Amino acid sequence: MNLRTSSPRRALAALTAALAVAAVPAAQLAAAPGAAAAAHHSRAAYTQHAPQRTSPMRYHGGPVQHHPVVYLDFWGSQWHSDANGVQPYLAKFFQGLGTSQDTWSTITSQYTDSSGSGPSFTGPVYGGSWVDDAAPAPASSQQYDIAAEADNAASHFGVADDPDVQIVVLSPSGTSPDGWPGSGFCAYHDYSGSVSYTNMPYQLDAPAGSRCPNSALGGKLDAFSIVEGHEYAESISDPQPSSGWVNSAGQEIGDTCESNFQKLTLPTGTFAVQPLWSNRSSGCAMH
Repeated sequence: MNLRTSSPRRALAALTAALAVAAVPAAQLAAAPGAAAAAHHSRAAYTQHAPQRTSPMRYHGGPVQHHPVVYLDFWGSQWHSDANGVQPYLAKFFQGLGTSQDTWSTITSQYTDSSGSGPSFTGPVYGGSWVDDAAPAPASSQQYDIAAEADNAASHFGVADDPDVQIVVLSPSGTSPDGWPGSGFCAYHDYSGSVSYTNMPYQLDAPAGSRCPNSALGGKLDAFSIVEGHEYAESISDPQPSSGWVNSAGQEIGDTCESNFQKLTLPTGTFAVQPLWSNRSSGCAMH
């Protein structure tokens, strides 16, 4: 999420192998205040604190993404030796989102901006992927490093300053982006001043007992689609946190629904995701 002074962080609950079922209730994660960061923004993230139950989302006058496009930036030459299939897994996830079979992303369509227009989906939201292998990713990057890498990727893809673009900066195994995993989040999204981006750590490196939901529904890479799906949806409805849709507790549409993980079947495969808050349903929804 964005880096505004009042934006929340988030974390996902870790689940044991016994939770490998189609829908699993889990402890929800609370939003804690985000730390100040680049420019005048403050990031919003999945924290590892217990969530607060919430009130409806409220519009704060800022932008929403009308036609979301997601670009995956696999940061660092270390990605050439990844044997876990993270790159094709996330590519297929976003190649399926936005299609007619995706009734989950469309929950965000109710969250309009001051023009009265909201998100719409007419095909895959996947824009492309890139392994930035010019050098290894830093062992311990800072937030400004991650924002700079997002801008670098936006330049590579030719999408800088496009308000509908999301850049997902994926750090490789063995790295600690912005203090992860000891800094209390599973991932967060933010705004660089040019582009909406997500800091996505290598979820399989989360230590035992972490609340990041590895194998939540029995799939090895479940945490990547649950956590990134959360940030994707919130980047649509609040790409410059917290100027979009946020509730009175400072939570975005994914924050209060970090439980009851379910399988979403898309043309490109089946993926673990969490419900999203729907004002129309006055609760967490999957469609």
